[in-house]
Amino acid sequence: MAVPLLDLSRQYRSIKDKLDQAVLRVFEHNQFILGPEVTELEKQLAVFCDCKYAIGVASGTDALLLALRAASVGPGDEVITSDFSFFASAGVISRLGAVPVFVDIEDDTYNIDPNAVEKVITSRTKAIMPVHLFGQSADMDPIMQIARKHNLVVVEDAAQAIGARYRNRQAGSIGHYGCFSFFPTKNLGGAGDGGLVTLNDDDRADFVRILRFHGAKPKYYHRVIGYNSRLDTLQAAVLLVKLDYLPRWTEGRRKNAASYDRAFKGTAIKTPVAKEYAYHIYNQYTIAVENREELMRVMKEKKVGHEIYYPVPFHMQDCFKELGYKPEEFPRTSRAAASVVSLPIFPELTPEEQEEVIAVVKSISG
Repeated sequence: MAVPLLDLSRQYRSIKDKLDQAVLRVFEHNQFILGPEVTELEKQLAVFCDCKYAIGVASGTDALLLALRAASVGPGDEVITSDFSFFASAGVISRLGAVPVFVDIEDDTYNIDPNAVEKVITSRTKAIMPVHLFGQSADMDPIMQIARKHNLVVVEDAAQAIGARYRNRQAGSIGHYGCFSFFPTKNLGGAGDGGLVTLNDDDRADFVRILRFHGAKPKYYHRVIGYNSRLDTLQAAVLLVKLDYLPRWTEGRRKNAASYDRAFKGTAIKTPVAKEYAYHIYNQYTIAVENREELMRVMKEKKVGHEIYYPVPFHMQDCFKELGYKPEEFPRTSRAAASVVSLPIFPELTPEEQEEVIAVVKSISG
């Protein structure tokens, strides 16, 4: 039985009429840029994320970029972040002329190791960017303590973690900025690119809004050089429909994760670890195995969807060679990059499909 890693057509079919109507309404009022749906989505997401402000931007990458820029990160500054994430986490730092400073991850969660953060702080450090990887919040209390001690800004990369919680606080509400992605494959995904910045400070929020609109306030009066980074009204319309279903979809993912956990218990397969402080939303269900290449060969043969997030740590990327990291510098990250593989976890996955995934994985790594 072929099993897709993700099938967005199933999600679309389940809410087709509402999505179609929402998109048509945008064409009827023709306010394609910062239309009423954007305003409403920002209002609802501020409540959902337990933040004072939620500001729609063009992508998750832009959310990180604008947050760092609003935090006055610039040439020569250093930003500490995880060595193990999607490229945007590190790329935005370099795009601002700043220097990404990588640290190793925790062996069990794959999130940034708070114990490694303070060791690399220098007089040039401006910010810490923890990444809430795979749908589980990083350990934020020690990170915030370090930030307060050294007067640093914290930008949460919550691109994979909308709805995740840390000690009953929403991901993206703990640091100075929270950054989310609405890429179609995310738990709350649009019909294209989109992103969000969450904040609780009036001045910071005002500056992010200015930055997303060419640095202008009011229109045509440019206080700074900004960006063209606005969330499309069409995307907001789609996301407004989907937001109502997000808690239900999250529980579907958590149910599928629990089924995998039970099936793989007692095997050599390393399953995701959900910390006691975390409400995990399973943007990915990521296992680790010693014989990954053989497992992937069989999964491909059996047409079982899978993906490696992420095969090359930042410190080993060609574009960061000039930073001078040694290949062996972050052993836990390197170990994860060599052994992880993510399985189908989307809420519309059928029990029969999940049983097929389990059978194939256990036949090779069980």
